[in-house]
Amino acid sequence: MAKLKLEYIWLDGYTPIANLRSKTKIVEGDPAKFALDDVPVWGFDGSSTQQAEGRSSDCLLKPVALYPDATRKNGFLVMSEVLLPDGTPHPTNTRATILDDADTWFGFEQEYFFFKNGRPLGFPAEGFPPPQGRYYTGVGYKNVGDLARQLVEEHLDLCIHAGINHEGINAEVAKGQWEFQIFGKGSKTAADEMWVARYILERLGEKYGIDVEWTCKPIRGDWNGSGMHSNFSTKFMREKGGKEYFEKLMDAFRKHHDEHIAVYGPDNHLRLTGLHETQSIDKFSYGLADRGSSIRIPHSFVNSAYKGYLEDRRPNSAADPYLVASRILKTIATVPTS
Repeated sequence: MAKLKLEYIWLDGYTPIANLRSKTKIVEGDPAKFALDDVPVWGFDGSSTQQAEGRSSDCLLKPVALYPDATRKNGFLVMSEVLLPDGTPHPTNTRATILDDADTWFGFEQEYFFFKNGRPLGFPAEGFPPPQGRYYTGVGYKNVGDLARQLVEEHLDLCIHAGINHEGINAEVAKGQWEFQIFGKGSKTAADEMWVARYILERLGEKYGIDVEWTCKPIRGDWNGSGMHSNFSTKFMREKGGKEYFEKLMDAFRKHHDEHIAVYGPDNHLRLTGLHETQSIDKFSYGLADRGSSIRIPHSFVNSAYKGYLEDRRPNSAADPYLVASRILKTIATVPTS
């Protein structure tokens, strides 16, 4: 038997953006055979995370997903739900009651900024770098520097080792801005992996003295904001689809636009202005390969007789992927398939 290091990860009660929290528990076990069912329920002081009062501070951590941790010998990352002492979901537990469907696939495109000394990585101490244009998928020190590339490459390897379905990385439009992509089948699986990938990146930043800025518009003015563009497809969309169904689906997304915006991340009005590859927050639109629309339709979707996936470009970089995926599913569920 070996000493195993279990890092329990959960979301705290801060609003409008929950923070990632974690702490370590040591247990005995065989690292080659250790599984989710072997991970015990644990607890924490909710009065220190905006999830309880001091006079009754106990909260529980229910393990829901397990990932190998390459940064530790015999280490595992444990994504957890927060429960009340009676075992019911805590009000801040956005995972417990969301709509889920294993046949609905999600691909999240997570944009973010690296920050150092209170400004985006690569920005001068005063003023601004050259305007955006050459930074997107940029190559070379003057465009991406050296430290950022090191961070994203190490993050990629750590995610792959953990078994997270990490699909790619690229430098983004603004200086100091990057993106990684996560794919998963089902709301909970996809969102679990996104939260753990975010955790891994934040923890990696500790090593290099770099902060990860998830807010959607950290630089005002003529600089791109950050989104979490959400690609989605149901089994029906992939196998049958059709133009008539697609048009009904878009009508449903238009009808429920406000409900989507309500859970697509705070301060989205700063990002969804109609500029910088966005549609205005008070409008809904869709278009073929149109990065300025609410829903972007890939050419492959139309060329396949309206079958495949669609991209919702409205969720922002700080959005809760549990809520985003569930809201998309709720809208899809209003559209009959026969």
